[in-house]
Amino acid sequence: MDFDTARVTMIEQQIRPWEVLDPRVLDALAQVRREDFVPRAYRTLAFADIALPLDHDETMLKPVVEGRLLQALDLGAADDVLQIGTGSGYLTACLARLAHAVTSIDVHADFIDAAKPRLVAAGAGNVRLEVADALGWNAGRQFDAVCIGGAVAEIPPRVLDWVKPGGRLFVIRGNAPAQEALRMTRRGDDWHTESLFETDIPYLRGAAPLPRFAL
Repeated sequence: MDFDTARVTMIEQQIRPWEVLDPRVLDALAQVRREDFVPRAYRTLAFADIALPLDHDETMLKPVVEGRLLQALDLGAADDVLQIGTGSGYLTACLARLAHAVTSIDVHADFIDAAKPRLVAAGAGNVRLEVADALGWNAGRQFDAVCIGGAVAEIPPRVLDWVKPGGRLFVIRGNAPAQEALRMTRRGDDWHTESLFETDIPYLRGAAPLPRFAL
């Protein structure tokens, strides 16, 4: 398979038509070898317009969602980023190309172990990985941008505290199958929220809606 041609096709036929036009984001997607981050069994589908399965019933986001996420964060070269949900490490590598430093956490230790060599091979030396559950983790500081790789029924208040004034949060919130991708910008104690698109992705562990019982 010609991965380089497939990568260009992904960008030109999937990501650009989804209004991802930031040249730095497009360059990051062009430079990071997505095929090196997908599970081996799905390598030929690395650039398909689908979410790819990972272990633990997790998924890699569709390329168009990754592109919109990266653009929404509006990262600068001096920004510090927190990623909740390392997954395969692909999005982590893209964030590392756009920002000064990336802290990426995942509840699954095997995801962190697998992502480390992939990120080294991708030249992402500005990434710190940690095994942690975001709903019980103490960041100890704030970040210029935070992205959550799984959906949440409601945004955990502790996550909002991790965003600096002027910083951005990307989150997918709501009830499947009509979840809403949001960009939230912190303005002092207030937030400006923009609705970006609808999607349907797996929930962050512990962040799914509570079951409703009907009599």
